Amino acid sequence: MITVEKKDGHKLKISHVIPETTNRQLDLYIFVPGELGLNSNIIAEDEFFHNAIQGKRTYYSDVNHLPLVHSRLASRGKLSTEQYRLSLSLYAYQYALALEKTAQQLLDDKEERSLEEVEEVAQLTQRILKRLRRNVPTDKKLHKYYENVDNYLSWYTEQRLLELVAHLPRSSDYSNIKSLLLEVCEKESEHRYKHDYNSSKAMEDPTRMSNKMRLLRRLIEYPVTMKEKTTELGQNTRKVVTGFAAGFVMIFVTLMLIEARGVLGDITASFILVLSFIYAAREVFKDDLKTILWRMVRKGKPKWRKQFFDVNSNQLIGRQLEWMEYCAFKDLDKEIRKVRKHKVSQHEETVLHYKSTTRMSPTKFLTGYEQTRESIMLDLRTITRLMEKGSQKIYQLKDGQVSKETVEKRHLVNLVTREMVDEKTICVQRWKVIMNRSKIIDIEPIESN
Repeated sequence: MITVEKKDGHKLKISHVIPETTNRQLDLYIFVPGELGLNSNIIAEDEFFHNAIQGKRTYYSDVNHLPLVHSRLASRGKLSTEQYRLSLSLYAYQYALALEKTAQQLLDDKEERSLEEVEEVAQLTQRILKRLRRNVPTDKKLHKYYENVDNYLSWYTEQRLLELVAHLPRSSDYSNIKSLLLEVCEKESEHRYKHDYNSSKAMEDPTRMSNKMRLLRRLIEYPVTMKEKTTELGQNTRKVVTGFAAGFVMIFVTLMLIEARGVLGDITASFILVLSFIYAAREVFKDDLKTILWRMVRKGKPKWRKQFFDVNSNQLIGRQLEWMEYCAFKDLDKEIRKVRKHKVSQHEETVLHYKSTTRMSPTKFLTGYEQTRESIMLDLRTITRLMEKGSQKIYQLKDGQVSKETVEKRHLVNLVTREMVDEKTICVQRWKVIMNRSKIIDIEPIESN
């Protein structure tokens, strides 16, 4: 199951957990309104891929990897610094993901929440943090790393609970919920102050504190995030096509020169004029022929290859092929057209198709992990540049009076995703993305009939 959530500005975060499989394929179809005039001449496929799509792959497990045993071993000198850091990072990363997902679920439904639901979340956060703090390493190097992780998790817990206080619906239990959450937040704030995790200047400056925590988050994610190496495919093929096109055109140029020499005789002004036209035609047709041959040879083939390496052992643990292309609606698969529900208003839509096929080697994963989590950041800023600025006026009749309202111009972009395992479709989903020139307004999942 794929989840899509709104991030800052025009970014969409597309996340999904990938189980152990032999061959997995992901398709993203972006349906852009035809009125924006998007095409390959305005934004090329390669440009959109490099500017709008950014992926990250991490280890993932439904089982909590508690660092308690490792903490005891580390305190006795029986565990290396690298192993302890890895264990602690796994624990912290799993907790941060779970807390983010839980808080988002409580807010997304926009329903009134009972005190029992929120109390369970608050108690669970305290229980997990208490386990973390039960065994503090004595080694200075390990203790410094532990402090950074504890500092971030304490701050992150406070931020997510404060977010719930700010945005939960005001139900009958809201006052009790607010008191409960604020009590936990105060405890975490006191904990950081007691251990002197942050300077007074940092605590007084939200920007400085946020940037510090962002760096700590990267420190936590580094051991569990796979290194990537991207290679553009077809470079040797491009050279062969270029050489073939130049040679093929030169055959006809040579034949035309011989023919012109036979007709015009010696070198004259007429011969030189004909010669210049021949060479001009060569330059034009050589580029056109090269483009046509390149499209024919590379049609349907992947454009990029990614290799994934374990950041700890530097072993190759997976490969991924990626495509990016413009598609016509009639050329899409039947199941995609069915989910999109093609109507008259969609006839002029521009369809961008991103595709990736992945093969992983779970036997080379970190111990206890058989799954990975892929997060794709889709940045739609390149599309918003085609949107017009300003607003429009709407007139309404109310109680015999005409009222005028100013409304902003919005556009609807449809996103359709498909997951396939061993060439069998397992899930097709669709979202409506409502956006204007400055930001994404809302994301609405659409159920498939």
